[in-house]
Amino acid sequence: MDVNTKKLKKNAFRVTKVRGEAASRVRVPGGRMDAKYLSVIQEIADKYGNGTVHLTIRQGFEIPGIPYEKMDEVNQMLQPVIEGMGINQEDSGTGYSASGTRNIMACVGNSMCPYGCYDTTAFARRMEKEIFPNDLHFKVCFTGCSNDCAKVRMHDFGIIGMTNPSFDSNRCVSCSACVKACKKKSVGALSPSNYRPVRDAQKCIGCGECVLACPNMAWQRSQKKYYKLTIFGRTGKKNPRMGQDWIKWIDEDSIIKIVKNTYDYVKEYIDPNAPGGKEHIGYIVDRTGFEEFKKWALKDVELPECAEVVSPMYWNGIKY
Repeated sequence: MDVNTKKLKKNAFRVTKVRGEAASRVRVPGGRMDAKYLSVIQEIADKYGNGTVHLTIRQGFEIPGIPYEKMDEVNQMLQPVIEGMGINQEDSGTGYSASGTRNIMACVGNSMCPYGCYDTTAFARRMEKEIFPNDLHFKVCFTGCSNDCAKVRMHDFGIIGMTNPSFDSNRCVSCSACVKACKKKSVGALSPSNYRPVRDAQKCIGCGECVLACPNMAWQRSQKKYYKLTIFGRTGKKNPRMGQDWIKWIDEDSIIKIVKNTYDYVKEYIDPNAPGGKEHIGYIVDRTGFEEFKKWALKDVELPECAEVVSPMYWNGIKY
């Protein structure tokens, strides 16, 4: 069978080691889906695949063993999953419109975890709506707090939940539970003064440990949601490195705008001769200089007054 493998990959199928067989990639933005869609995935795996399903490290599914000639039928069967997950699509029944932007990952967030500072799934799905489909190779990940269970610093864009805690001295019973928790479990941003906790705003990472530790609700999470934005973490054979913190106390709208602006930046500067048509954003920034990236990324972005932008930016990594 004569197959256009570029078209196949763009349609979110993976070429496998078995000749004539592909694996269907199923997007699950934020890593959460209604259980009813699992039966659809099972039916595809049993009817068209080899009866197995791979849970990917990006929180999606891959259904291997699908003959090339059955891909159109698989796309038809995937339609209720695609619609149910709210994924943008160019033509109904034709599967996914791109495979460049990888499945958007997220920890469980504050819907289940007491440490979570925001609804990671909701933000991940909003990001999905804004940036997919796209052929550029972007990786975005969300985590609810500074515990970073989702390992966001290994992605192009990592979003860490923060809270700007408020303190009600009238509710404080001077137990120092918050001070002890901050020292033991976080960064020691609280210190006692006249039997009351004092917060060092410059040192605070907005983790919310004080809120969880207080027995009398003297500390409360801020109603407004804030985030820490990390950028350009990567693995790979060449120059792997951790993502670096760039903007602290940033808001949701600004993050969305920065990521969308980065697509424009990459389209302008990506190396057309890069292997597979892919070039990691970090390499492009290395080539153009961070200030050029910053100019594109912050175009028309209105950061909150409390936002702290790291400047200048430096990062290291393993060099080969």
